[in-house]
Amino acid sequence: MATKIRLARGGSKKRPYYRIVIADIRSPRDGRFIEKVGSYNPMLPKDSEERVQLNVERIQYWLGTGAKPTDRVARFLDAAGLLKREPRNNPKKAQLGQKAQERLDAKKQAEEDAAAAAAEAAAAPAAEEAPAEEAAAE
Repeated sequence: MATKIRLARGGSKKRPYYRIVIADIRSPRDGRFIEKVGSYNPMLPKDSEERVQLNVERIQYWLGTGAKPTDRVARFLDAAGLLKREPRNNPKKAQLGQKAQERLDAKKQAEEDAAAAAAEAAAAPAAEEAPAEEAAAE
C-alpha cells in the first residue's frame, strides 16, 4: 500500500487546524487515515513551540517503510532535522508576463523619448542665443 505523510484539515471556517497523518494515497484529504503523527496550527506565531508538533519516532518508522511526505510536511520534517529537503528553484517565477513586459518596454521607450526631447529642447535655445550674441557684439 502506497502511503503519504500529509495534512488533514480541521478547525472552523477561517480558523484552520491541521493534523499530520499517515494516509493511503487514494483516501481523501480529510477522510480515512492510518495514524496521526502530529499537528500544525498556523494561527499560532511562527516562533511558538506548539505551532508544529511531531511524533518523531513514528514519523521515522513510516519514512522507513516508504511513506512519502507532501511538500509542506517535508518542510516541517526538514526544520525538525528528520529529512533533507532540496530547495525548490523556479527562475521563471520572478519574470514578468508577456503583457506586463510589453507595458514596461513601452514605458521605458516613452521615458527615453521624453529625455531625448528635453535634450533637444535644451540644445535648441542655446544654438539660437549664440548667433544673437554674435550679432550684438558686431
